[in-house]
Amino acid sequence: MRIPRATYRIQFTPQFGFDNAKAIAGYLADLGISDLYASPIFKARSGSTHGYDIVDPTQLNPELGTNESFDALISEIQSQGMGWLQDIVPNHMAYTSQNDYLMDVLEHGPDSSYTDYFDLSWNVPFGDRQERILAPLLGDFYGVSLENGDIQLQYEQNGLTVNYYSLKLPLRLESYTKFIIHNLGKLTRTLGRNHPDFIKLLGILYILKNVPSEVAGKQRQDQIAFIKGLVWELYTTNELIHEFIDENLKAFNGEPGNSESFNLLDDLLKDQFYRLAFWKVGAEEMNYRRFFTVNELISLKIEEVRVFNNTHSLIQKLVEEGKFTGLRIDHIDGLYNPIQYLERLLEKMGDVYITVEKILEVTEDLPENWLIQGTSGYDFLNYVNGVFCETDAESWLDKIYHAFISTKVNYTSLVREKKQLILEKNLAGDIDNLAILLKNISSKYRYGNDFTINGLKRAIAEVLTVFPIYRTYITPEGIGESDRATIQEVIRQAKEQTPLLQHELTFIEKLMLLEFDNSLSQTEREQWIYFVLRMQQYSGPLMAKGVEDTTLYVYNRLLSLNEVGGNPGHFGISVADFHSFNQKHQATWPHTMNATATHDTKRGEDVRTRLNLLSELPEEWEEQVNIWSHYNQGHRKVRNGFAMPDRNDEYFLYQTLVGAFPFAEHEHASFVERVKEYMIKAIREAKVHTAWLRPDSEYEEACTSFVEKVLNPSISGQFLEAFYPLQQKIAYYGMFNSLSQTLLKATVSGVPDFYQGTELWEFSLVDPDNRRPVDFDQRRGYLSSIKEQIKTDILGLIQDLLKHKTDGRIKLFLTAQLLKARTDYLSLFQDGDYLPLEIQGTHANHIIAFARQLGNQTAIAIAPRFLTRLIQLGEDPLGESVWEDTHLQLPAGSSSSWKNVLTQQSLEIKETLSIGSALTHFPVALLVSGAE
Repeated sequence: MRIPRATYRIQFTPQFGFDNAKAIAGYLADLGISDLYASPIFKARSGSTHGYDIVDPTQLNPELGTNESFDALISEIQSQGMGWLQDIVPNHMAYTSQNDYLMDVLEHGPDSSYTDYFDLSWNVPFGDRQERILAPLLGDFYGVSLENGDIQLQYEQNGLTVNYYSLKLPLRLESYTKFIIHNLGKLTRTLGRNHPDFIKLLGILYILKNVPSEVAGKQRQDQIAFIKGLVWELYTTNELIHEFIDENLKAFNGEPGNSESFNLLDDLLKDQFYRLAFWKVGAEEMNYRRFFTVNELISLKIEEVRVFNNTHSLIQKLVEEGKFTGLRIDHIDGLYNPIQYLERLLEKMGDVYITVEKILEVTEDLPENWLIQGTSGYDFLNYVNGVFCETDAESWLDKIYHAFISTKVNYTSLVREKKQLILEKNLAGDIDNLAILLKNISSKYRYGNDFTINGLKRAIAEVLTVFPIYRTYITPEGIGESDRATIQEVIRQAKEQTPLLQHELTFIEKLMLLEFDNSLSQTEREQWIYFVLRMQQYSGPLMAKGVEDTTLYVYNRLLSLNEVGGNPGHFGISVADFHSFNQKHQATWPHTMNATATHDTKRGEDVRTRLNLLSELPEEWEEQVNIWSHYNQGHRKVRNGFAMPDRNDEYFLYQTLVGAFPFAEHEHASFVERVKEYMIKAIREAKVHTAWLRPDSEYEEACTSFVEKVLNPSISGQFLEAFYPLQQKIAYYGMFNSLSQTLLKATVSGVPDFYQGTELWEFSLVDPDNRRPVDFDQRRGYLSSIKEQIKTDILGLIQDLLKHKTDGRIKLFLTAQLLKARTDYLSLFQDGDYLPLEIQGTHANHIIAFARQLGNQTAIAIAPRFLTRLIQLGEDPLGESVWEDTHLQLPAGSSSSWKNVLTQQSLEIKETLSIGSALTHFPVALLVSGAE
């Protein structure tokens, strides 16, 4: 197995494809990256900017380049000694006309060769629901869309399709009869009954009416292709038949303003295996499983061996060829049986590096029986972020926040409220489906005979609402102790919240704990297990949508804590807990990934390092944020007595401005537009005044207008004059936080992951803002210059970097030096013990330090924090004058000869290391004993 030394995440897009990645491979290698970490590169929906909306996992995405250009990229990567970590998507595909597998199902229904590919109600065991597959993809009500002429029948070589803008859905074979016989009498008169082409057309109708029901699969598809070919031949060779079909198209497509003229098309659509519907219908009626609440992403039944084998065939081929050296599994919690999936994956892929995208709560551990290397790093991200948050400031920031918005907010209650909102507004149809499953099971038992669908639905909703983690991992083989404890605690809380549902909740607990009655048949046991595994697939989407995509846009006490996998109700992380977390990783997941920014994070890593400073400066923050609001009061609009934006959204905006305001003046204009777009997304996600399901254009316009005015110097000069001093102060200290964070990521247990562009300062906002193009030419130039100066005058270089911190080169220098150290001392950082070091002296609380030790070799990392109390604005945290008597004890048996591998300076140390001497030249330190 190839264990990455350091990964670098690339977001492939049609504008940044294989050739572009090939051009930067040398730069990444020079930086010290060992493995390119690629976003999904399989065939996706046309124009996809992220690659997760896959339409064919057995092909590379042609929009990224040819197979030859991919091979050339791989050759270049390998020539640089680098590996390839590939993000794969086993949970879902795009619901689009470009998804041939899905179109086959919509055209052929139960006779499709791919019906078992998708998680449809048709595939529910122990059920007989065969209603039409929902296609909730219309922008308005079905009747409105139809009578506006937005839904149109079209004919081309591949047959008849129903078109709605770019959406193109096939018609089932039986529908051709209705279409062809319409107005056939007119064709009889114009062409003549005895004309050979008319006789062919009658023959086609005869075949259509007499397709044997037992004909299915490939044989049926061949027959349909034959019939379509005959019709197309008549259409292209006989002018009268051409006119006849075109006239029928016109008749079926109706005339806007004439409601009756759409009856033909309406009747035809009712005959299909799918039901076109307004996209909002998907929130309340759903007969396929989606990715979270996204109608356009339909889930796969990856638990089916045939589906697994086919969708992983190209992945397996590329692993066997050595082109993929590692895999990152997207959204593993969406799978029916994650453990079974991982076992199959290992069987197929062999001894390959595997991590999973898994959200872990603060006190939650990754299941130890998963034969993988760890997570993709969200757990580390929240721990390292939290250690720069001053925990003692919690009550002060509570007071400031509640005073500003004029109300008190309890985070736990808010989470519950927002999860209930998502259940009611976005997942109602999914909960209905679970309730029907549970009703079918409960009705077979005397103690469940009186349960109603409504009661069961409320009980399921209550269980999911109080669920504290993304999901449990109960399997047909049984339930683990931690999952058992979780279920029991969830049911206890649910009963406390809804005492009238005691019996229903007791029954759900019995099922979830797999407490089978002895009298159960094998089929009944399988029904129980099916419900349990299905239930587990919905706690994750509810957490994601209720917490990450709703609560974290409403609870705005300190936005740096509102991150993917984070818990803003947990105010910061102690140094002891940070060390404990890393020691546990070294013992159980030594090669897990450590991220500080990803394509999913809500704020750039350096936005968070800035915002954490508000916990150090609560008094200043309170004073300034109220002054700013006073200056900007006139920019808010009023509707029915309520100001827009409201105080909570205004507070959100000020933190955003403080955290993301760019250093470079030429970026200010684009920053205004970026913040406006971000505010629209944020307030829609909050679902308070506006939402994706029910946009309020007046409120949204008021918010974007507020942003424009606030950031316009000619209008808001007074505000900006007051804003700049605190923002620049926070930006200054934030740079040091970022350097410390970078050091910690690269030296603790695990594999450091760098998101594209973050080797310089990174102030992006949530996607799509964090997928903006990266200026690699600038970075390549910076790195080349830095490496040359390291050879000749490293201390002079460092002085220059400190003098010009805002250009980001100092972060690039640190990244390159850290990755060089990981290369030079790879075994030490991959396998060495993690030893927390005790800090003593006046400023002990301002240092995070630990050692990595393997054999007779030791590395010590020293990362400062909370610098606002130690240095003045413009000063650097260097030397004894700053750190005074602060020191640490060397690990027992350490050598006296050390080298700071960042500055290349040698140190002679006995038992005690002065922090001031370690931080003489650079704001962080990495010392290695016996280094040459």
